[in-house]
Amino acid sequence: MPFGAHETMEIHEILNEKINAINHFSLYAQAAQSPEVRDLVRRHLHACMEHYDQIVGYTHDYSAAQGMGNPLGQFPQVQPEQIVYGLDNPARVAPLVQNGLSDQQILMAVLNCHKNSAKNAMHASLEIADPNLRQMMINSSVAANNFAYEAFLLMNRAGQYQVPTMHDHTAKTYLHTYMPSQQQ
Repeated sequence: MPFGAHETMEIHEILNEKINAINHFSLYAQAAQSPEVRDLVRRHLHACMEHYDQIVGYTHDYSAAQGMGNPLGQFPQVQPEQIVYGLDNPARVAPLVQNGLSDQQILMAVLNCHKNSAKNAMHASLEIADPNLRQMMINSSVAANNFAYEAFLLMNRAGQYQVPTMHDHTAKTYLHTYMPSQQQ
């Protein structure tokens, strides 16, 4: 079964992105100081390799459409009250050229990689005709989204990713301008 030109180019880009993530996550796993950060990076590295191998396997053998029912990577179990909202004297941020990476730099790189991967895979899914490949891209996007959230949660808990807020009254006033469709 041949692939279309558009989906071939999209998968080419996705596979290159996954290779880049695998290469970087490999380095991050070695550089991480905290066991928690190291474990997170290693698990994400393993999932990236599984996604990569799944896509490559299918492009080499069309009958290899395995494991497409569920995304690799589960949504982290968290309650809204576990998220720390508000700014608490946020540190100033600037590029820092140094030897090695801190755990905070590693987590930010992992987070940004997953955010971009989620967007790119979902975009690719919209351009793919093959239903199995399309589902692989959707699953890859969902998994990257879940992995990004896991990195965010770790950073948020450590105070490294603070969530700005606005006055509760302002947020409610703004969002409560939208009414259910039945009540117009």
